[in-house]
Order: sequence, then C-alpha cells, then structure tokens
Amino acid sequence: MDMSEGNKTLVTEFVLTGLTDRPWLHVLFFVVFLVVYLITMVGNLGLIVLIWKDPHLHMPMYLFLGGLAFSDACTSTFITPRMLVNFLDKTAMISLAECITQFYFFASSATTECFLLGMMAYDRYVAICNPLLYPVMMSNKLSAQLLSISYVIGFLHPLVHVSLLLRLTFCRFNIIHYFYCEILQLFKISCNDPSINALMIFIFGAFIQIPTLMTIIISYTRVLFDILKKKSEKGRSKAFSTCSAHLLSVSLYYGTLIFMYVRPASGLAEDQDKVYSLFYTIIIPLLSPFIYSLRNKEVMHTLRRVIRK
Repeated sequence: MDMSEGNKTLVTEFVLTGLTDRPWLHVLFFVVFLVVYLITMVGNLGLIVLIWKDPHLHMPMYLFLGGLAFSDACTSTFITPRMLVNFLDKTAMISLAECITQFYFFASSATTECFLLGMMAYDRYVAICNPLLYPVMMSNKLSAQLLSISYVIGFLHPLVHVSLLLRLTFCRFNIIHYFYCEILQLFKISCNDPSINALMIFIFGAFIQIPTLMTIIISYTRVLFDILKKKSEKGRSKAFSTCSAHLLSVSLYYGTLIFMYVRPASGLAEDQDKVYSLFYTIIIPLLSPFIYSLRNKEVMHTLRRVIRK
C-alpha cells in the first residue's frame, strides 16, 4: 500500500500480511493457531502452577523451569493473538507504537529465555558432575537471584533497539510482509539508513546468544563425559533422560534464533525467515512444557497426584 504523498507522508500505521496470501487458508490457520495458543497457555501456566503448589519442586532446576514457562507464555501471548486477528481481518491496522511495543516484549522474553537456558544447563552440570556441592553452588537463594538477573537483563536489552528504532521514519510503505512486527522487517520499509540498527542487532545478538550457547555446550559436554563414566545403568538412564530433553529444546531455540539474528545480511527467502520465526515464537513455547515435563518423573508424579485430588 503506497502512501499517496510519497516521501512527504509519514507512516504511523501498518498492515501485517501474515503467513499466507491465500484466503482459503486463513480460517484453517486461525483454527490451528488458536488451538496451538490455548494448548501453549495451558501447558506453560499449568507447569508454573504445579511447581508453585508442590514444595518438592521448590528447587533451583524447577525455579528456572517455571521462569522459562512464564517466558514462553509471554512470547506466545505477545505474538499469537495479533496473528489470529489478522487471519480474520486482513485490513486490520497496527500502529507504530503497538508495533514497537510488540517487538519490545518479544525481545524481552527471547533475551530472558537465552539466559535461563544457559542457567538450566549449568544447573544440570553441577547436579550431575558435582552432586555433593550442589546445595552450596546452586542454592535456592542464588537461583532466585540468577532468575531475577535474567529478567532484568531481558527487560533492559530491548531498550537499546527500541531507542534506535525511534530514530527511523517510515514514509513509503505501510505493509509488513510478516505475521508480527519483526524488527528486520521494519528495517526494510524504513526511509532512513538502518545500518546502525542492524549492526546493533548483530552485536547484541552475538554477545547474548554465543556466550549462553557456549555455556550450554560446555556444561552438557562435561555432563556427557560424566554420564559415560558412570557404572550405574540407572544413573546413566536418569541423566540422559533429563539432559536429552534440555538439548532438544535448546537446539530448536538457538538454531532458529542464530539463523535469524546472528548472521550477515539475510540471504534467505522471506518464507524461510517466516518458518524460522514460527519456531521460536509459536512452536517452541508450545513444545517446551511437554519436552521438560514428560521426561521428568518428579513433575509427572506431581501432576498425577493433582489429578487424583
């Protein structure tokens, strides 16, 4: 939708085109993603309630898991409802303020999740490789402090990109070919040179994702070697069960985030970018509570006890 005044007219509202231009898929996608959203919220909020209600789960690992579930629920809430509206009303506009707000809260959740995944990996390393020191190295007080720090950094980090985003103007197009206000898509329709913005995305993405990913890799490498040295088959099975679930979630999350933000100028097709975004905004928040819960005997035991009551 070109603006009639060309470069003289500033754009303050945008149209999100969504996942597809095929009208016959809109109703189907609305139903599918509505179900996905409801399951995501039930799974993540249910996991938070289980951890909160059961004193046996008031441990560092489950504190981080509850924080992760809350982050996933927030990510899904900031993205999916707006996408559902767009499936039913393709003319629905989103203001620049709403667009920036949506990006800010998504980026906050994504940043927080990176730090939480790193902390969960370190927690498993200490629990499996140094079990006698675990109560000292990972006390509940320290875990609560680390969780708080993750959320503080999560809320502060996007402010850098929002402040840089506010210097841009949009005066040519008001169509965003995406299903949410993804910051790289805003760069494409900016009238200003967004090179500094893109550089900051790359630098901060690298400084956040690479150290936390290295923490995860080193922690699980040490865990793997420790598991292989264990003589007890039961000990191996329990450790593998816990860590394999974590690694699956981490691989999906970091793989898609790095492809999107820690790379040179995009050489991928727009549809490929949408698929990557779908993974870390919708699919992973849906899968995470089940990945972590179904392989966790303590959580499943608590769930069965609650259902019986």
